[in-house]
Amino acid sequence: MIYFVGAGPGAPDLITVRGKDLLSRADQIIYAGSLVNPALLEWAKPACETCNSASMTLEEVLARFVSGEGKGWLTVRLHTGDPALYGAVREQMDLLAALGIAFQAVPGVSAFSAAAASLRAEYTLPGVSQTLIITRSAGRTGTPEKEDLASLASHGASMAIFLSAGLMETVRDRLLAGGYPPDTPAAVVYKASWPEEKVVRGVLRDLCALGEGITKTALILVGSFLGDSYERSRLYDPAFTHGFRSP
Repeated sequence: MIYFVGAGPGAPDLITVRGKDLLSRADQIIYAGSLVNPALLEWAKPACETCNSASMTLEEVLARFVSGEGKGWLTVRLHTGDPALYGAVREQMDLLAALGIAFQAVPGVSAFSAAAASLRAEYTLPGVSQTLIITRSAGRTGTPEKEDLASLASHGASMAIFLSAGLMETVRDRLLAGGYPPDTPAAVVYKASWPEEKVVRGVLRDLCALGEGITKTALILVGSFLGDSYERSRLYDPAFTHGFRSP
């Protein structure tokens, strides 16, 4: 059996209970060594085989899956954050399905959640934004034409931008071109939840300065949700009734 497990954003204790249990029972762990905190491997049993996939191809990872399955092993494919976001898991799952090998996905805490926690922020604020756009800038790997940062910026929603720390100038220029005002609040969060976490706040026009020296493993967050103005939620307003609260 193959389990695609979300390792969480970095701090070992932010993995789910289910994920930790699977790590402790695994016969084989294939982990994304360039991103996953190695401290998570301390929960593996002594006989477990561990394999860093940072330099491996999809075909080499698949061979490991097949080999483990032939031995009747429980294999954990350990991905950073939540596997459903930039985890390249669909292609692995499709290959396993074609071979008739059973697999399951175990969600994890994404870096965008950890970054908001570090910033003491809420992406969805009444009167400010009720939408969060999770995206990345086009780089060596492109993005669909309709998902250009300028097009997404036109909505004025909260935005969490992955995999773009090395493209600060491009990100800034495309967001400004899309309609975000230059003084829109912005933040760069490097290695959210790790001991070496770094949080820098400012405004969009100064994004390059905010991210100076940071070229990877960081999130760019942009939007008025980082500001100080918002409306009180009606959910807890004493004048607002609903099925669980009467006037």
